[in-house]
Formats: sequence, structure tokens, C-alpha cells
Amino acid sequence: MSVITLGCSKNLVDSENIVTQLRANKVVADHTDNGSSSIVIINTCGFIEAAKQESIDTILDYAGRKKQGEVKKLYVTGCLSQRYKADLEKEIPEVDAFFGTMELPALLHRLKADYKHELIGERLTMTPPHYAYLKISEGCNRTCGFCAIPLMRGKHVSKPIEKLVSEAWHLASQGVKELILIAQELTYYGLDLYKVRRLDTLLQRLCEVEGIEWIRLHYAYPSKFPMEIFEVMSAQEKICNYLDMPLQHANDRILKSMKRQITNKETRELIAVARSSVPNLALRTTMLVGFPGESESEFQELCKFVQATKFDRLGVFTYSHEEGTAAYTLKDDVAAAEKERRASSLMEIQRSISLSKNETLIGQDMKVLIDRREGPFYYGRTEFDSPEVDNEIIISANTYLRIGDFVNAKVTDATEYDLHATALVDETTS
Repeated sequence: MSVITLGCSKNLVDSENIVTQLRANKVVADHTDNGSSSIVIINTCGFIEAAKQESIDTILDYAGRKKQGEVKKLYVTGCLSQRYKADLEKEIPEVDAFFGTMELPALLHRLKADYKHELIGERLTMTPPHYAYLKISEGCNRTCGFCAIPLMRGKHVSKPIEKLVSEAWHLASQGVKELILIAQELTYYGLDLYKVRRLDTLLQRLCEVEGIEWIRLHYAYPSKFPMEIFEVMSAQEKICNYLDMPLQHANDRILKSMKRQITNKETRELIAVARSSVPNLALRTTMLVGFPGESESEFQELCKFVQATKFDRLGVFTYSHEEGTAAYTLKDDVAAAEKERRASSLMEIQRSISLSKNETLIGQDMKVLIDRREGPFYYGRTEFDSPEVDNEIIISANTYLRIGDFVNAKVTDATEYDLHATALVDETTS
């Protein structure tokens, strides 16, 4: 049985749980398709148009394989299935059953497997063994105008601290050294369970887990940001000097139309506090261009904001007109080509910033976590970089380096998004 995963790291964790449950039921299951699986489960994404199209194309591909007899049973789960189940059932009858984002027990029942509650917190990861994602909550209570996540994932539901700490201990026992905390919104954590935000408490508890050396924070919402997080980050060595905080825009009118609940001034003040509270902080963000009504002058304001703020890491998305969202009632009046032009222009600004920042690191010694080897090179990351989306450090393989180990390396050269370095083998840190 094969589980095909599309979309974000939160979907990845869901697929890991699917495979873990199946194997506990003595079902042979894996995360990849080796071409011999008679049963296929596709875990879909439905966030934006491009992701939806990839999911649909994948379903149609396997539906075609089923017609040809290569696949006997085909099941679809995840965000796209949650959002468009009725339409998909009508349009792609080759699929044996569709399941939503919270219907793992129903999916297992269809496969004649039992949902084993005792496995909660235990999972077989499909990331490299030295790092893993820790999903601390489901859903989202925000009402951002462009986002369909609440339609697919529901309201925010925090996982209890004790369960997350137990999961972290389990992951550490498997050799995980880096925990990457994910949620639709990290900073809301705990409000539903404890009536106060408790991300700081969770971080303190996770820092007590032996074997975990890095803890990384993804997807922090800027509005009403809990400032105590900066205190914990500054005090705890295990917490990476890294924060992923999607801002989306800098113009006040656009921010209001997006329902982001924050202004340009408040954003700048938050960034100033973050950088003063956590020295050497790597701040990652994402921006959204082409939102309905975004004028050229408003886009230029965003460009000037990025130039002035000099984010360490930045990604850009083009607006996708999603039915059911608040912005769907607005006219999608920025042409697709113009959206792409704006995205490219903004990334060109970031490329220059990134190159300048990377060049200042030449000659410095840095702690690097080795992720993999390709040919004559090892690829690793510093605490300032998350896997898949950020910079890598490329180290010539003049000596043996073990995957999953920390090493010290001296930076010798820099490009826009990568660093080159030489390993200081006599100063291996683990």
C-alpha cells in the first residue's frame, strides 16, 4: 500500500500518522509508490489553485492507472477531499472513497484496520531521521480574507502539552535532534485548552527533552504576538534564533482588506522588538502579491518595506481567488501576468538582500547539521535555516561526515541562497 503526500509539512505529518496506524495493523504500507502497490492513498492539498491542480492531476493519473488494472483500490484524503468531496465524487468515480482531513479512523475502517489510540504521539517519520515536524495544533480561528484553511481544517484545536512532550521524547528516542514546530498559527497555541497562550510553556518543556538540540518555530501570526516567546528564545540555547512569521503585506489598506488585524506601524514595531530581544535572529516571512485591488503604488510600498526591513529569508506567493473566502467577494482584478511580474520583482529585491547577508558570513565558523550527501558534497544547515525552504551550506567531502551529525565549518564563499564551507573536522560538535 502506498501513501502519496502532496502539500505542506502539516500534510506530511498526517501521512506519517496514516502509515504508522496501518503498519500497527500489520498492513504493509510506505510513503512512496514503487509501482507495485495495489492500493494507493493520495493525501491532497487544496490551499491555492496551483496546489489544487497538482492534487487533481495526481488523482487523475492514478485513476487512469486503476482503469488499466495497475491499481486495484484508490482512496483520496486531505484538504482537497475535505473541501470538494461532493464534486470530486461526481467527476472522478474511479476513486473508491474520499475522506476529509479529520477522518483517519473512517479511512482505516475502510481498509479493515483499527484506529489504535495508544499510538497517538508515535509515528514513523518520512523526513531524514535527524529532524521531524511536531504539529502542535490543528485548524485556525483567524479569518484572513485570502485563506481557505479554516474551510478545510476547521477551528483551532491545540494538542495538550503533555502529549506533545511525550511525542517529542518518542522522536528523540528515534534519533531526532531537531524539532520543527508547525501549526496553522503557533502563537495561538493553548488559548482553547488553557484560556491563555501557552507556547512559551510548551517551549520550556520541550527544551527539557534529552537528545533534542534544536527547536525551530514555523508559522507565527504577527497580530497580538505573545512577547514572552522572545524571552524564552533568548534564554534557551536549544531554541534556534529563527522565526517564520508570514506578514503577507505592508500597505495598511491591503492589510485591512486581507483581514490581517495588524498595521504597517505595528508590524515594524514587532520586528524591532524581535530583533532587539533575540540577537542574531533570522527572520523569515512570506508576502502575497496581486491581492484584489492592489495598486502599483501599494505594491511599491511593499517593495520599499522589504528593502528597508531586510528579511533574512523571504518567499512570495501570488494571490489565488478561492471560493468560500472573504476575498472571493472582491474582484480578482490583477492580471495573472502582472501578479507574476510583481512576485518576480519582489524576489529580485530579496535576492540582492540575501546575497549581501550571506557575503558577510564568509570567514565565519558556523555550527552545521548535516542533512545529506550528493556526489562529492555534503549539504547541511545552520540554525538559521529550515529544510526545503532556506539556505544550505555545501561542504566539500574531503573527509567523512556522518549524516545527522553537527559539525563546525568555516564559510569560504556565498551565493544568493547557499553558502560554501570547509569542515573543521577537529572541532566536530557531535
